[in-house]
Amino acid sequence: MRSVLGFRRGFGARRGAAVVAPVLAACLLTSAAGFPAGAERDGRCAGMERLRVPGAAHQQRSCLPELTTAGTVSSGHTDPADWSGLTPAGLPTPRGVPGIQIDGYFPDDSHTNNTHGWNHDSQFVIRLPDDFNGGLVVSGSPGNRQQYANDRAIADWVLARGYAFAATDKGNTGLDFHRDGERPGDAIAEWNRRVTQLTIAAKAVVAQRYGRAPQNTLVTGLSNGGYLVRWQLENRPGLYDGGVDWEGTLWRVQAPNLLGYLPKALRAYPRYADGGSDADEAHAAMIEAGFAPGSEFLWPYHHEIYWELTQRIYRKELDPSYQGEPADYDYSARKDIVAPAIEKIALTGRIKRPLITIHGTLDTLLPIGTDSDLYADMVREEGRNSLYRYYRIEGGNHVDGLVDEFPKRLRPLTPCHRSAFVALESWLAQGVQPPPSGTVARPADATPAELLTRCRLG
Repeated sequence: MRSVLGFRRGFGARRGAAVVAPVLAACLLTSAAGFPAGAERDGRCAGMERLRVPGAAHQQRSCLPELTTAGTVSSGHTDPADWSGLTPAGLPTPRGVPGIQIDGYFPDDSHTNNTHGWNHDSQFVIRLPDDFNGGLVVSGSPGNRQQYANDRAIADWVLARGYAFAATDKGNTGLDFHRDGERPGDAIAEWNRRVTQLTIAAKAVVAQRYGRAPQNTLVTGLSNGGYLVRWQLENRPGLYDGGVDWEGTLWRVQAPNLLGYLPKALRAYPRYADGGSDADEAHAAMIEAGFAPGSEFLWPYHHEIYWELTQRIYRKELDPSYQGEPADYDYSARKDIVAPAIEKIALTGRIKRPLITIHGTLDTLLPIGTDSDLYADMVREEGRNSLYRYYRIEGGNHVDGLVDEFPKRLRPLTPCHRSAFVALESWLAQGVQPPPSGTVARPADATPAELLTRCRLG
């Protein structure tokens, strides 16, 4: 079963093996001189066999004429099913980025990811463009997808800008990801460890390939990948220079969170859709749960595809002892039971590196009022506002898979993510302050085609 959020089929297994976390300084010493002098005369990928991903149990190197999806689809070095539904069909695909791709996996004892027939979790991809700008971008997959999920939305674009790129499947995938782990919350906690692990390893590989460590390392991702950005900048700031969070999932013990508001939607929406005497009351309940006025046209799809499934699989991860129906779940009554699991993965707002968040005002899976609005409050309450910018994108949904169906009502977020990324680059490299946080209006006169290529943040 697939959806535009990114849930993947697959079956979980036992707890992931302890993550290998080699000391970064030691890793960077490996092949620190880069490829031998004159390697280019022998072919642009000469010396490729010397590249080693520290801690990897398996790796496979490929010299490719094209690292973007303009070439990796036909060469078999991506999986279009993994990024299906995340971007608009008309999104331009950059091309002209030759380089080296390394696929592999770290030690793990769960087997939800069958990509390449490896049937092994903690798979990763690292891409090293020939024309390197000195930077590294690291990302975790959205939803429960696998390591290629960001290829079209993020990797194509940053590779064309000269960045090396690394992505992970987060250590477990699919609708039964919760089976990976011995205790509630273990599977999600592994996501954070796997991003840290990949970042350390990718920095070492960049040093091997180019003869120097990355000048800057940025972390970015969408949905669950955005959550990972927040967590890394709160907890592992020494690894990164900054990040862009594309509507990351907000986990905290205090309500609201998706375990609380999704059951409210499951109870209220059918009464609203029936149009009976209590339809107005049900509509008010939906708004009170956090769903934005004006998002009603998206409710039928999300009720059919997302709300029950999302609540169920994350409830199984964080509160497996509950045996009732998703619509009957009462977070307030279960809070003390769930709290230890959520505390493992909770966010605090205590970011320690520059962070930019974008979030669509019509997000109908992670409503903006129950998610990024609250995270922005948390950052402010922790006194970290000088490190933070937050842009509420008018007309944006959770991901861009429905933009083609509602081109006059939805705005694609992919160009806004790119604008945020450029703003972060200028912030870090030149000290140019990004525009103040605020709502980015949908231009009234912009055509759908124009909205695919531009998004001014201020």
